[in-house]
Amino acid sequence: MSGNLTEAKILIVEDEPQINRLIELVLISAGYYKIQKAFDGLKALEIIKNDKPDLVLMDVMIPELDGFDLCKMIKHDTSLKSIQVIMLTARKMEEDILKGFENGAIDYISKPFSNKILLARIKAHLENSGINHSNKVYKNIVLDNLKKTVKIDEKLVDLTNFEFKILEVLMSNIGIVFSRSQLLQYLRGDDGFEISERAIDVQIVNLRRKLGDLGENIETVRGVGYKLREV
Repeated sequence: MSGNLTEAKILIVEDEPQINRLIELVLISAGYYKIQKAFDGLKALEIIKNDKPDLVLMDVMIPELDGFDLCKMIKHDTSLKSIQVIMLTARKMEEDILKGFENGAIDYISKPFSNKILLARIKAHLENSGINHSNKVYKNIVLDNLKKTVKIDEKLVDLTNFEFKILEVLMSNIGIVFSRSQLLQYLRGDDGFEISERAIDVQIVNLRRKLGDLGENIETVRGVGYKLREV
């Protein structure tokens, strides 16, 4: 994708024709023109494999192959895992939102949604995926923003998207303390989704465990939040 965000390839996966068309018109009004549409998971998977869009706007409850499974397939395919996936759904249960992140989604927008918020989220994620490609290094940890991978001593560490995002913000701001609410704000944008701040604690515990001995460098600042220990 070039520097012009409106040249990004965007796939809309929504089985309701009117909503699918509405999203398309919203994108067109913002200048996006490389738009494809699918009305079920299998057709979406075909398009994703053949055309590799930059971003997918995907409803969770779609026929043939649901959004969670499709997102998981994208995440586990090395040739596709750089694709950004935003979930669109009327469901607001915390476990559903967490499941979306566990399966590789980068964002979650509940219906009905504001057109302005939708476009702002798309713009933010495209900018992040297209510009922030430099590797981040902390001790033996190497975080690759383009490939969305983390390695320790050249060995891949299997992180969820949620864990990756937390590690990314900590490695980008070594020594700076982030509260739970700040981490959630970074992950979810201004509109926010309904996840409790305690969910951050669970992700931090899992992240520390996966980083092994290096996990102890993620410090808890009592009564405030978390930071990555300065080297």
